[in-house]
Amino acid sequence: MDYKHLIATTYDANYAGLRDGSGDREHYAALAAERGGPVLELGCGTGRVLLPIAQRGLPCVGVDPSPEMLEVLRAKEPPANLEVVLGRMETLDLERRDFALAIAAFRAFQHLMSVDDQLEALARIRAHLREDGWLALDVFEPDLARMARDDPETPGEPFEALGRRIRRNFWVRRDQLSQTMEITFRYVDDASEEELGIETLGLRWIYRFELEHLLWRAGFEPFRWSSAYDGRPYDRSGDIVVVARRR
Repeated sequence: MDYKHLIATTYDANYAGLRDGSGDREHYAALAAERGGPVLELGCGTGRVLLPIAQRGLPCVGVDPSPEMLEVLRAKEPPANLEVVLGRMETLDLERRDFALAIAAFRAFQHLMSVDDQLEALARIRAHLREDGWLALDVFEPDLARMARDDPETPGEPFEALGRRIRRNFWVRRDQLSQTMEITFRYVDDASEEELGIETLGLRWIYRFELEHLLWRAGFEPFRWSSAYDGRPYDRSGDIVVVARRR
């Protein structure tokens, strides 16, 4: 799923409050330190997760389908050991095939909107890992009651970006048959209520054992399951966080 201009240019400011306290950056950085490089991130976006890993000196490659997100990342002047590539995980075709670790952080895998796309992406990722390579990713835990309905427009928490205080309202339309959702964001100036723009993205929700089945079909063996980035055992209390090895 391609991120558009407003999503990309406000991403870091918005998710500093929404995501930085989750511990996901620390989780993936610890995995990178455990495995060593090179590290591949699919859906690297603005580099929120990958840039700190690269700054520790590990060779890294970040892939993302959004030119706008990669423009934000390049503006941060990443170190020379971080290569940035415009591309999609389901058509991934890089020269190097020796990655020790591939990551798809903060629900990047859920932007794949069909099972065919998910399996193709997993096959392409596996092909780029060395024989003992690992794949780590996270998805949200689907709430059955919430997945059964749409969400009306809901105001988000204001944040500072683009020289003003912005509020990102959102609403969600869900298709239970395909397990897909369309999220629409409406950006407004929090003081004047001026509408700055509307942008939309899609996600596909995935259940715990569905994800395990996808991984096994694609040639991976999942061996760590957690509901949080602190490593606590999976108990449906948070996200679905998994680490799998190439088999």
